[in-house]
Amino acid sequence: MLATIETTAETTASAPSSGFIDFNPELVRRYLNCQCFSLNHNLADHPLFALPRLVELAKNTAQQRPECVHFDVGASSVGQRWDQTSASEWPVDETIRRIKTAAAWIVIRQAHLDPGYSDVLQACLEELLQNCDPDLKKQIKSTEAIIFITSPNRLTTYHIDRECNFLLQVRGEKTMYVFDRNDREILPEEEIERFWSVDNNAAVYKPQYQDRAFPFLLKPGNGLHIPINSPHWLQNGNDISISLNINLQFHERVAGNLYRANYVLRRMGITPARPGRSRVRDAIKARLATAVNATPHSVKEALKHLLR
Repeated sequence: MLATIETTAETTASAPSSGFIDFNPELVRRYLNCQCFSLNHNLADHPLFALPRLVELAKNTAQQRPECVHFDVGASSVGQRWDQTSASEWPVDETIRRIKTAAAWIVIRQAHLDPGYSDVLQACLEELLQNCDPDLKKQIKSTEAIIFITSPNRLTTYHIDRECNFLLQVRGEKTMYVFDRNDREILPEEEIERFWSVDNNAAVYKPQYQDRAFPFLLKPGNGLHIPINSPHWLQNGNDISISLNINLQFHERVAGNLYRANYVLRRMGITPARPGRSRVRDAIKARLATAVNATPHSVKEALKHLLR
């Protein structure tokens, strides 16, 4: 599951001599969106990630794009759903000012729409493209910079993501626990199907399998690549944590379409083959993923044997 056996991300690379991120071309080309691998960067002292600048960014984002700001307080367990966590009593900028004691988790999406953060995102992407398979650029549909600001000792609860991402630790320390996305005791097919279809919080934490997690201690200057659908949760250290997430979304979300199709089939009372078992069936499912939901009942019945 992991490209390296180290559990502290800082052990796998020295600080980059130039640019923002130290990408290892061999790791990137072999493991991108397949396995986790660690890396180092030099964004820890960048002025864009100082708290006063982040207060400004958060306030502007909340005013201009309120859907791009999420913040809550007081997550108490690893398996807690996001909709079970309390909202902050303060606006986001004031929550950041109180971040040391607020027990808050703050997410600022599309930070790159601010020109300064756009420059950082573009520079990081250029460095990635210089070290990856030449075809990667054609596969990327969109990119995004997300900033996480977390109170001391706060949990980030268990979840999976749709995006392929690079998490870069800028301030503070936290431990990320990453699980093997191919372990179906940890992440059953049904949970992945629900995630891609109806429920962003469909992945369910199973404490009996916690010992299967790979812990990564992230310190300022460390980073970790996390493939799509890799289950993980985080425990913040004793200081404020600031992290930059570089997200990649690909043109072909074939796996997502297959899981959507399987979700529909399962609701129709059949147990579908998991993605990867049959190229022919996968191709049909991918094309019909959207159409199946709107297909009349009689046609659905005819499709059962074809898509099973």
